[in-house]
Amino acid sequence: MTPEIFLSRINLINDKTRLKILQILADRGTVCACKILEELDITQGTLSHHMKLLVNAGLVSVKKDGKWSHYTLVKEELVELSSYLLELTR
Repeated sequence: MTPEIFLSRINLINDKTRLKILQILADRGTVCACKILEELDITQGTLSHHMKLLVNAGLVSVKKDGKWSHYTLVKEELVELSSYLLELTR
């Protein structure tokens, strides 16, 4: 991972709502957007914006099922972020 990619991903998750979304996905696995909305005090449009950013960054994957979107945390990407930080301690 390059420093630029690391910083872009850290900046992306440096947001209360996006961090909460990642926590929801980490706790529950694959989650429908409607269930995420139940946990957050945001509109569907705002959720879509946050999810698009997380998906485009590769931190979350999405599967469409008709009109519903189901999101899953891409744990390998978070492990890579963690590994980058660990490398700094060596």
